[in-house]
Amino acid sequence: MCAFDKDKGPRRLMKKGLTLILVGHINFILGAIVHGNVLRHISKPSQDITTEYTVANIISVTSGLLSIAAGIIAILVSRNLHVLKLQIGLLITSFLNTLLSAACCTGLILAISVTVAHNGQGLMLGCNDTQLPINARSPVSAQCPFDTTRIYDTTLALWVPCTVLSAVEAGLSVWCFIVGLALRGLAPCGNSYIKEQLEDEAECSPHSQRLIAQRLKPDA
Repeated sequence: MCAFDKDKGPRRLMKKGLTLILVGHINFILGAIVHGNVLRHISKPSQDITTEYTVANIISVTSGLLSIAAGIIAILVSRNLHVLKLQIGLLITSFLNTLLSAACCTGLILAISVTVAHNGQGLMLGCNDTQLPINARSPVSAQCPFDTTRIYDTTLALWVPCTVLSAVEAGLSVWCFIVGLALRGLAPCGNSYIKEQLEDEAECSPHSQRLIAQRLKPDA
């Protein structure tokens, strides 16, 4: 991954940035759909809150937004490899998005496991009659503020792709973080020499030569 060159590297970084933006948008939309259809009914303070569901959903939406931001910065870096602030921004956003996406993937796996193990009983906490031994796989006789016919299958059908997309976000963010390390000449990518190449190219640019000439004129 440290083999980042100034010829093909920017195009690859732009593609990764565009992919991050696309995946982030899809993950954000799926997380919003899950919250709007299911989790908002079981996350009220007056009821028993299923923390693993609510936290996983919040992290999923936040991870989608941060992935979009990381993708935008990656595209900007691909067009401006010499800008120090963009390089540092790529390092910070990709590192944070890696942690958040990994946490999102772990939380969603936990939510899926708990849902399958209890037959979706936690999804029914938003119903008015919570004393009945109901779950999402059995006929529901309680009054619920949402449609219970497909609540179990719909939730899992949305959570599974969210988990996969979160793993993809984490992988792309790791790649972008390593590119940021290579651009800054930091370990373990300090031997890629891309930083020295960019510095030499900046010194040989016409703008740099004009600045050097202006500094030498007063001395002459």
